[in-house]
Amino acid sequence: MSYYGKAGYGAAGEIGTKKRRGVIDSLIQFDDGVRGVAALVGDRVLRVRDARTILDLAHAALAAGETLATYVAGRLGDPVDLDAVRMLAPIDHPDAAHLTVSGTGLTHLGSAEGRDKMHRTATDAATQTDSMRMFLMGVDGGKPVGDEPGVQPEWFYKGDGSVLVGPGDPLPMPDFALDGGEEPEVAGIYLIDPDGAPVRIGFALGNEFSDHITERGNYLWLAHSKLRAAALGPELRLGDLPAEVIGTSRIIRDNLTIWEKPFLSGEANMSHSIANLEHHHFKYVNFRRPGDVHVHFFGTATLSFADGIVALPGDVFEIAAAPFTLPVRNPLMRAPANPVRMRQL
Repeated sequence: MSYYGKAGYGAAGEIGTKKRRGVIDSLIQFDDGVRGVAALVGDRVLRVRDARTILDLAHAALAAGETLATYVAGRLGDPVDLDAVRMLAPIDHPDAAHLTVSGTGLTHLGSAEGRDKMHRTATDAATQTDSMRMFLMGVDGGKPVGDEPGVQPEWFYKGDGSVLVGPGDPLPMPDFALDGGEEPEVAGIYLIDPDGAPVRIGFALGNEFSDHITERGNYLWLAHSKLRAAALGPELRLGDLPAEVIGTSRIIRDNLTIWEKPFLSGEANMSHSIANLEHHHFKYVNFRRPGDVHVHFFGTATLSFADGIVALPGDVFEIAAAPFTLPVRNPLMRAPANPVRMRQL
């Protein structure tokens, strides 16, 4: 079953929303029996000739010394009807172990409120939590002036490339999970070049997804709560991210919206600059292995969990935001039990 329905792209490869004419806004990976890549160019969706993956295109653009948009612009072909193909996550790696999914939190103005409530105890109501202190450190020092790095943010690991879920695919929570809640976020997508330098190839809209009940139980369980799947929307947005990203996050149950709330991202709504978040991720040399891919989530201030919503298997998470044309849309599922049985070798 498709959770996208009609994507709004006709057989002529046109989209209904007015886009920047002649400018390649985004790339989309798809499968129509064979893998391919499409470019969103103004109001058109065009196949990129002789391209199977965005990663292949990124490697080729690096080797040619061109931007990804410039490299793709000379290779545009026939229109693509996105309603007739299966859209894929906008990045992957042939060896999932060489793709790292990570993230950072308490980076958005307002993001500390819900976390502070989770981590504060009734007997300690007058004391600042670690979450609030971390947030205020970002407000004070997350956007440095000049070349000096700012204060380091919270950081967490989610998994390798195997945890990424594509458009419309079920978003699994483990059988032992206490919760499966959405986190509407923008993620940076990166490739490490042959010299070990990180190169940002674009941005994606995503659902970082977490177990907020586990995190609420003890903030030292945050690392456990983040070891979950994550979903990406279909688009790899090229170029700079707008200073303000305005979107909507909703949960749909039995075809009815049971919760909906706007969310804000982009640096105008963040306590850290994107450059500062990138610095504190890639300062670790083990994250700069040539050929590796990184998906790094930038955080959010909007959670249904903070409003008392409990998502159930079968519910559909939908996250939409300009400048992205297509939403992130995935149904929640509970994975079957997969117990560990240890043996001595």
